[in-house]
Order: sequence, then C-alpha cells, then structure tokens
Amino acid sequence: MKAVVIENYGGKEELKEKEVAMPKAGKNQVIVKEVATSINPIDWKLREGYLKQMMDWEFPIILGWDVAGVISEVGEGVTDWKVGDEVFARPETTRFGTYAEYTAVDDHLLAPLPEGISFEEAASIPLAGLTAWQALFDHAKLQKGEKVLIHAGAGGVGTLAIQLAKYAGAEVITTASAKNHELLKSLGADQVIDYKEVNFKDVLSDIDVVFDTMGGQIETDSYDVLKEGTGRLVSIVGISNEDRAKEKNVTANGIWLQPNGEQLKKLGELLANKTVKPIVGATFPFSEKGVFDAHALSETHHAVGKIVISFNK
Repeated sequence: MKAVVIENYGGKEELKEKEVAMPKAGKNQVIVKEVATSINPIDWKLREGYLKQMMDWEFPIILGWDVAGVISEVGEGVTDWKVGDEVFARPETTRFGTYAEYTAVDDHLLAPLPEGISFEEAASIPLAGLTAWQALFDHAKLQKGEKVLIHAGAGGVGTLAIQLAKYAGAEVITTASAKNHELLKSLGADQVIDYKEVNFKDVLSDIDVVFDTMGGQIETDSYDVLKEGTGRLVSIVGISNEDRAKEKNVTANGIWLQPNGEQLKKLGELLANKTVKPIVGATFPFSEKGVFDAHALSETHHAVGKIVISFNK
C-alpha cells in the first residue's frame, strides 16, 4: 500500500511517499480502508524530533492519528463490527499511523460514521474532539453556568471546545483574530477577544476554567484571570509555571489525550444531531506533496479549524 513516512527527524522534506506492507488485523482489531485523515500539531512536532524521548520509535514512522473510512478486514475476537462498516477513530499512538491507505484500529476505539457527516468531516474530529472533551469534562469538570476561557478558539481544538462548552451550558469566552470572530460567535462563543488588539488579562476576571492550547506567556497571564481558590487551568502543552498557580491558589493540569471509543461515539451523536459542527478549513490530497503542504499550513498556527487529507481528491 501507499504511505507517507519519515525515515529521519527533520523538516517537511523528510515526508516521503513509499510502498509499505499492508497492516494485518491482530486480535480485537480491524483494518480500515482510509477515505480521510487529518493533520494535528503532534504530527509535525514528532516529525521534527521534539517527542523522541516520549516516543522512541524505529524508522520508518507513519505519522497521523485520525481516520475515517470503511472496515476492510476484521480480526479474531471482533464481534461489534463487520466488513463494510463506515467508521471513524483516534487509533492508539504507534509508529504505524494514518498517513496510509489502510490502518489497523483496536475495535474498542471505533465509532460509527455519524449520519449526515462526510468522511472528511469525520476525520477532522477524533484527536481534536477527544482533546477538547477530556480537557473540559474529565479534567476541568466544567459545570453549567461557569465561565470558561478557551485560548485560540479558531484552531482545530478551539472550534470544537467552544461548541462542547456551550453544549455544557457554560459562558464561553475565546481569543482569536478579528477575521474569525463571526465564525466563533456562530459556534456559540459569548465573547471573542481580538488578541492582536487586547490583552485578555486586562479585560477578564473571575474565570472558572481556562483551556490553554498555547503555553508560555499565555499560561502565565491566564493565572491572573482565574477565580482564586476554585479556578482550574487545563493545558495541552504542559504546565511551566506551577509557582504562579500556587500563588493564586488555583489548580493547573497538563494533560495528554487518551484514545476513547465511547467518548468518540458521544461526539458522533452530537455531530449527527447538529449540536456540534465540524470545521474543516482546508483539504489536501493524499500524496507526498499534499501532506507536505498540509504540514506547512499547520505550522503557521493560523489554520482555521482542521486540516484534512482526502484519499479521494
């Protein structure tokens, strides 16, 4: 099968199209013939070598950890799925990722393709959607009526986090450049702050939850707006300023996504009933050049919504 792999750490030029062996379905696994996958910052961070301590894998590495497609084979012990089922998933993080025509997925991580949602839209959801779900609900324990600040609301995780926070009944505040304000209000944001014109810490206070996708100075400034005693900061880029959290008497957690098929099924229901809308900002074809161009866009940090790779384009 065709795959886009890396054989060394480095820049986008390390992405190479190769013929590789087809995956085989292990026990309790299925093989998915891919229709779409998507790009996440973890892809190019791993490509650059930033995560090699955490993921000490041999080359070649197939990046990518989102898939939407059709089951082409079922392994021993699989009872809930059959060949021909349309599914989407966030597979386990292994060196056999989803920049490939076929990928193996553990059966408990699969969810049915939501009704009325395209494969490309479905592929945009798993990693970003589960990240937002786990940050807001499992870690921050966001409650109805609370105020949540979601940084970088126009990004892949941000657009889903805004919608999930609204679904939970929270008051949603987010940061974005002016050109994206209308979109984010349409997704449910109650207040959108133009980060180019206004420092959020000058206009906000008594925030219950901050969801930080940026880190650095954003994390440090976020402690100033949290409600003392009960405020919670959840970060997907790690906590670097624990002392500030202690000073403000708030909790700060760095989180790492756990693949979860049951949560993905719940996200699928919200997609099917139009509570949550997938935002696909750009789609590229599955090829060495397509993946190269998709990484280039992701690395700008200015992509709107998700960047999808289509095997049909």
